[in-house]
Amino acid sequence: MINIAMIIGNLGNDPKTTAASNGNTIASFSVATSEKFKDKNGQQQEQTEWHRVVVFGRLAEICEQYLKKGSRVYIEGRLQTRQWEDKNGNKQNTTEIVAKEMKMLGSRDEKTGTSQKNEETGNSETEKDSDFFKAPFPF
Repeated sequence: MINIAMIIGNLGNDPKTTAASNGNTIASFSVATSEKFKDKNGQQQEQTEWHRVVVFGRLAEICEQYLKKGSRVYIEGRLQTRQWEDKNGNKQNTTEIVAKEMKMLGSRDEKTGTSQKNEETGNSETEKDSDFFKAPFPF
């Protein structure tokens, strides 16, 4: 069986972190992905999907330190659905991406054009360097 999720998008909020009972850091944030298409009348349309992302351990600490609302990221992980109860005792379901890899794309400050160092790989990437992510994947 295969359970792989890969998305490239922008953070909708700053990462929120908590500590698990074992001391590990847990970060969560939302990522927006957009698709542009033409409707039946030939008008350009854009549809945005929001994805909940959860990150654990050292990678969660990196997300907390370097990511902020609006940051462009590549996230790879697996889909997971959890069931929980709200304040009123109603059962709720949440589907999220449990990230095992995160790459920061774009620049730290889009206005100045300074590059952002990728903490995991040590590579410095600018918006131009990440253009290959904008091309459609062949699968």
